[in-house]
Amino acid sequence: MADRPAPSPRQPGNDGPGRFADKRPPGGAGHNRPRGTAHKARRSSYAAIDLGTNNCRLLIARPTADGFIVTDAFSRIVRLGEGLTHSGRISDAAIDRAIAALSVCSDKLRRRHVTLARSVATEACRRATNGPAFIDRVYRETGIALEIISNEEEARLAMLGCHILLEPGDGPALVFDIGGGSTELVLVDSTGPVPQVLDWMSVPWGVVSLTETVEIDVADADARIAGYAEMRDIVRQAFAPFAQRLPSADPGEARLLGTSGTVTTLASLHLELPAYDRSAIDGLIVPSASMRAISTRLAHMSLDERAELPTIGRERGQLVVAGCAILESILDIWPADRLGVADRGIREGILRTLMAGDDKRQRRS
Repeated sequence: MADRPAPSPRQPGNDGPGRFADKRPPGGAGHNRPRGTAHKARRSSYAAIDLGTNNCRLLIARPTADGFIVTDAFSRIVRLGEGLTHSGRISDAAIDRAIAALSVCSDKLRRRHVTLARSVATEACRRATNGPAFIDRVYRETGIALEIISNEEEARLAMLGCHILLEPGDGPALVFDIGGGSTELVLVDSTGPVPQVLDWMSVPWGVVSLTETVEIDVADADARIAGYAEMRDIVRQAFAPFAQRLPSADPGEARLLGTSGTVTTLASLHLELPAYDRSAIDGLIVPSASMRAISTRLAHMSLDERAELPTIGRERGQLVVAGCAILESILDIWPADRLGVADRGIREGILRTLMAGDDKRQRRS
């Protein structure tokens, strides 16, 4: 295998969601086959990289009869969008952090003999004036061809990556992804074997962009509460057009599923875990009232107090209040009694679509 993966197209692929037989995460689109690597159908190794506004994440997997098995993974906080709200640019320090993380990913792709990969970048690169230049530098220095995907494609991949965890039920369900620089909402019909998108919206408010817009880490407790209320109002206004389009839903029957660090962190606090445990969180159903209560408690705390809580720490503590404001605003417009929690999303969505698309090409050849 050559040391570097070949460039992938920078526009989202047109292949739709495939059919999946198992109960695991679904998948992405777009094709990036490493140079000099012969295609090996069933034994192929696939990879998905998601470079977000705050994190760089990688999954490598091999297909199985009923889904896939993860063979390697990597995640690092890179804070790519740090300062972007005010400067409009990705900073030199953020670029260096991201390239260091992506270099680790590149080494893993080579060592794991990945035959097909898709690497995507989201809101930070969409918004930054130097986004395209950053993408070019990443390719020159790591061999990874990042694709800046649209908001719609991001929403689709996130939904495909976690929808299997939706509670059974009739009527539409709402799936959401609270990111670092944006939040995606997807209304889906999940009654068939393949979920159908009924409506969607993306707003430019994530945990990083909202934190950089409203100051909440101040000494005065009343000022912190006022800042949280301002966050909630900003997000409420952004969600308003989508809220007007949503059908009415009975709280006891409405289904809601979230994928993000915010919901997994709050779910960990709900369970009072001493340390994060994915096996306890992924697929958990939490009463919405508990998530609201935890959100209010965190909003009242100082940064030092939040940083002392298990599963949060200082870095996440700086961003979690903004995530709480977004989550509560989602519960306002889709007042479900329960919230499903997914520790899976875009990367799993990418892997599923890569595998499904490769399988279709195999059958045609």
